[in-house]
Amino acid sequence: MRGSCWNGLVQPLEWNWLRPWKRRFPLSKATPSDTNTFDLVIRGARVLTPAGSAAHEVGINAGVIAAVEPLGTGLAGRETIELGPEETLLPGLVDSHVHINEPGRTDWEGFASATRAAAAGGVTTVVDMPLNSIPPTTTVPHLELKREAAAGQTFVNVGFWGGAIPGNTADLRPLHEEGVFGFKCFLIHSGVDEFPHLESEEMERDLAEIGSFGSLLIVHAEDSRTIEEITAVPGRHYSDFLASRPRAAENAAIARVIDAARRTGARAHILHLSSAEGLPLIAAAKAEGLRITVETCPHYLTLQAEDIPDGATAYKCCPPIREAGNRELLWQGLEDGTIDCIVSDHSPSTLDLKDLANGDFAVAWGGVSSLQLGLPLIWTEARKRGIPLEKVVGWMSSAPADLVGLSGKGRLAVGADADFSIFAADEAQVVDATQLLHKNAITPYDGASLTGVVRRTFLAGAEIDGVTPTGRLLRHAVHEGSRA
Repeated sequence: MRGSCWNGLVQPLEWNWLRPWKRRFPLSKATPSDTNTFDLVIRGARVLTPAGSAAHEVGINAGVIAAVEPLGTGLAGRETIELGPEETLLPGLVDSHVHINEPGRTDWEGFASATRAAAAGGVTTVVDMPLNSIPPTTTVPHLELKREAAAGQTFVNVGFWGGAIPGNTADLRPLHEEGVFGFKCFLIHSGVDEFPHLESEEMERDLAEIGSFGSLLIVHAEDSRTIEEITAVPGRHYSDFLASRPRAAENAAIARVIDAARRTGARAHILHLSSAEGLPLIAAAKAEGLRITVETCPHYLTLQAEDIPDGATAYKCCPPIREAGNRELLWQGLEDGTIDCIVSDHSPSTLDLKDLANGDFAVAWGGVSSLQLGLPLIWTEARKRGIPLEKVVGWMSSAPADLVGLSGKGRLAVGADADFSIFAADEAQVVDATQLLHKNAITPYDGASLTGVVRRTFLAGAEIDGVTPTGRLLRHAVHEGSRA
């Protein structure tokens, strides 16, 4: 591995080779005879555009992609990067499911640490979940506190979800007007008392309200009643924890969301799909024309219950990591289009909350930390299945960008934002949790051998140096381009 890569798995040699550029030149699409000098030109045999991977030159002006031309066109740039034969230029990934937890639980994760980790993993836009911070993002004043906490310390672009909790229906439209990307709710206890779950009836009322102004409800779909009927067995055995969060709980909750979407006509999104038994329900809803989308996460696609050691609470998440056969069906759901995108559900905590000393799955905080690792995790598994890199990147870039309405993100195309990374797809790495850039050094992937390394990441055409925060706070597409 190259010592200059800052992916957190190899100690960087220095920071001063990463330089921000100022953009002051007008947008123009170059032709072979064009004499414009771009702020930055990148040339390489592997540039991943919406049409696929090919040899291209990319010209960037004022933080925007101004030209994508065949290699050999001869675009001139004030700065020029020549990709190595083993490197691919990728669009910046978009992670729409990140728990940053600041303010209030900044010792779990903060904006600076989370966005450094995101950038090191090729993620250039994240959307922050509304819970685990204190206060949660359930009112406009609380949203403003979030933005104040984030201001001046983000290394990638950050947007915000609002929260739908009991009694805050009147706050949903004002939050939408203030630029949140949609609203999250739980159908089971969220894990923190500041963010109560909705019963099915209130979920449907809020979905109708959210649909009235064209926004999106994203749902943690586990049925509380199904889980309450199970006698949970505390202790170190992963099999006991898995039995306490059965597929039936997910399936029942997914069915409720689909029914509510059918009755209201509003957009609903199923978060972190774990149960492959939910796929036929979702596929049928889509075939019916309902406005349903669904995501899954790297831990459900790369890990399997059979391999999780007893007491290994780094693996605990809700819904849980299930068996190998279930995992393979999730991959099929991606390939056939039932699952729309892959996002991290990066849900960190302090080490003590993971109950590492005792390894009790009933006590430990449920959440997997993987924000920095998503691309190599998924690519390592995908290539075993013959899935090309462009499909993987689509699931992790343009698909989540489309979900939240960020048309200028997640693609290398003229007019899109110049957010991208340089990826060495065949380079090997071994995960060292102590070298990852998120705040608390725990992940179930510690020691994992992965393929693919993000070598450099750029935001608005400038390389992210991990020292100077240049990320923007984003608003919903109605306000797209404005600063918070």
